[in-house]
Amino acid sequence: MIIDFNETAETILPHFNGGEKEFKAKMLVDESNKILYGKLEPGASIGMHTHDTSSEIIYFLEGTGKMLIDGGDEAVHAGLCHYCPKGHTHSLVNNSEADLIFFAVVPQQ
Repeated sequence: MIIDFNETAETILPHFNGGEKEFKAKMLVDESNKILYGKLEPGASIGMHTHDTSSEIIYFLEGTGKMLIDGGDEAVHAGLCHYCPKGHTHSLVNNSEADLIFFAVVPQQ
């Protein structure tokens, strides 16, 4: 199956999980996975949340930001991959002056 994110409608999620500003995402969601192309503008964030029923893998395509995970933080930039195992808590913050663009997979487990 090919997913063409250029042809996928964009969903705007204001204050996603209690975050700042908007999270913009182009998503394919089925019973097994959520696969998405996401964007956070400068100052935007995805709020802190726990992956009770899934893990999450995020590959950063453009920009820089910060992951908050289990009480710590990690700087992220294009070319890095973040993994949040099932049962762990994380948040993503764009603390830069440019868009933070990423690809993410959330498999249901």
